[in-house]
Amino acid sequence: MNNIVCDLTSKQCKPCEGGVPPLSASAVADFMKQIDDWQLQDKQISKTYEFKNYYQTMAFVNAVAWISHREDHHPDMLVGYNQCVVTYTTHAIGGLSENDFICAAKIDKLFSI
Repeated sequence: MNNIVCDLTSKQCKPCEGGVPPLSASAVADFMKQIDDWQLQDKQISKTYEFKNYYQTMAFVNAVAWISHREDHHPDMLVGYNQCVVTYTTHAIGGLSENDFICAAKIDKLFSI
């Protein structure tokens, strides 16, 4: 794991109630370099995590829910038998914020344990 990702995982999400612009395209590009295998599309980032069975998938979903609650920043999740697609965007600003990348890095760290 590179030091940049460690920096993201050590950060806390900041409350976002709107009134600030989404990240610029260049800022998004910089953050995308700091997370592995996330896809950027339509003002959101997403990643598919695969598991051996439903139990492992649900354990992951519950861990993501715990992280989301602690950060007060919640993803959309599409859950199947052996996979979970996690999607982040900051709805209050209609685009991406640093919070999306902080949570993505924390979930990647969780998945690597």
